[in-house]
Amino acid sequence: MNLRGGSPISMAEPQPRVPVATEARPVAESAWSPLREPLFRTLWTASVISYVGTWMQNMGTGWLMASLTASPMMVGLVQAATTLPVFLVILPAGALADMVDRRRFLLLSQAWMVAAAAALGILTVFGMVTPWSLVLLTFALGLGAVMNDPAWQAITPETVSSQRLASAVALNSAGYNAARAVGPALGGLVIAAAGSGFAFLLNAASFFGVIIFLYRWKRVPHEVPEPAKRLRQALVAGFRYARGTPTVRVVLVRTAVFSLFASVIWALLPLVARPHGPVGYGLMLGFFGLGALAGAVALPALRRAFSCDALVGTGTILFALVTFAVAQLAAFGWLCAVLFFGGMCWIAIIATLNVTAQVMCPAWIRARTLSLYLLALQGGMAAGSTLWGAVAARMGIPAAFMLAALGMVLGLAAAARYRLPAYEMEMG
Repeated sequence: MNLRGGSPISMAEPQPRVPVATEARPVAESAWSPLREPLFRTLWTASVISYVGTWMQNMGTGWLMASLTASPMMVGLVQAATTLPVFLVILPAGALADMVDRRRFLLLSQAWMVAAAAALGILTVFGMVTPWSLVLLTFALGLGAVMNDPAWQAITPETVSSQRLASAVALNSAGYNAARAVGPALGGLVIAAAGSGFAFLLNAASFFGVIIFLYRWKRVPHEVPEPAKRLRQALVAGFRYARGTPTVRVVLVRTAVFSLFASVIWALLPLVARPHGPVGYGLMLGFFGLGALAGAVALPALRRAFSCDALVGTGTILFALVTFAVAQLAAFGWLCAVLFFGGMCWIAIIATLNVTAQVMCPAWIRARTLSLYLLALQGGMAAGSTLWGAVAARMGIPAAFMLAALGMVLGLAAAARYRLPAYEMEMG
């Protein structure tokens, strides 16, 4: 696909050219149509393999820390080490991705993650890992992942034709959710058979598909990167653009509000699943992932029938009902069915917000605005997980789910003035 990038613009006086918001409906395309394009198909396949490795790693680090120490603080630290880099470096990562060649930047971040995962795997295999080295290397891996994210999101429009961008974003999200279901289960089998160290080494190997793709990709830059100015200037320009562009503000507000309340599912589902054991928990995640895949298949038809705002609004109300139902149901079969439907709603909301974020800005500042979107999404999830854990500890799990569901509906009402625009897949 050809990016429609603006020419370099003064960092002090940004004059953004924004996407054209229209009510035109997208061309009828199958949900799988992006996979007909070799460039996207290759990258998607490699990224799903990498996602599976990442979830194997996440499962393995938690299990290994619990094996090394009984300290709840250390177990909590290894989880914090994964999310803390989001708050520390995602905004500078977005600025850097706009200032340098994104392909080389991604190669560097992927190599960093290979090194961190391989180092942890080797230390674990040889019995040399300690709780603090596990925390440090988990933090290093999370740092690489966060540095990678804005540039990774920003190249999506370069790998698929414009009329298939929305389906491509939905497929990326579905692949991630499918890996979320498969990775922990596969990781459990690998750890049981060969130990955590081998799972970490498999994760290191899983990055090579993406690295080979990036190395062989003959990227044709369709925009001139920002001049090599100071990082602070680039960050200021990004904030100024977000503040002065209504579409960006709408996406950020809607994303932050939804993720804050929707995070209750990821924070407390392990406790809901506890009576059904680890296999039951894995199956619940699997049904959610399958629902996300089904939602990705249905999304092109939904986008032809509903506006972006109606799709996100309806999906949020339905996801709130799913959230309420999860805490009320005890039967395993019903829980799986509800989570399957929740996965469909999740992908409709997240993919629509994501594709709006992809097209809401010109190429010269895309990675910076995407870094703000990712901060709203992941920061909301991290803050919400802490909030709902505290609410559940004080008021009980059903009350936490009920309040989160109510918050989603009230948040949607409060955000009525922040309406998502319809979008045309052509940058001005």
